[in-house]
Amino acid sequence: MPYDSLSELPTGVKHVLPPHAQEIYMKAFNNAWDEYEDPANRRGSESRDTVARMVAWAAVKKEFLKDEVTGNWVKKPWVTH
Repeated sequence: MPYDSLSELPTGVKHVLPPHAQEIYMKAFNNAWDEYEDPANRRGSESRDTVARMVAWAAVKKEFLKDEVTGNWVKKPWVTH
């Protein structure tokens, strides 16, 4: 189900991602939720929710990475906006 605010994100997202990464996740999830409404647009038998979560994490990983030392998600130094 799409999210209206960052406070609605799953705990596993809210507690590990910084605010900007949460915004990316939410926007990507909501867009994917709409785009993959029709099962014919999805690969395999993945649910709409599963596909939207995969798309959202992929979007986050374009700009953020998990620091191997601290375990925190940080903005990639070579990504500028």
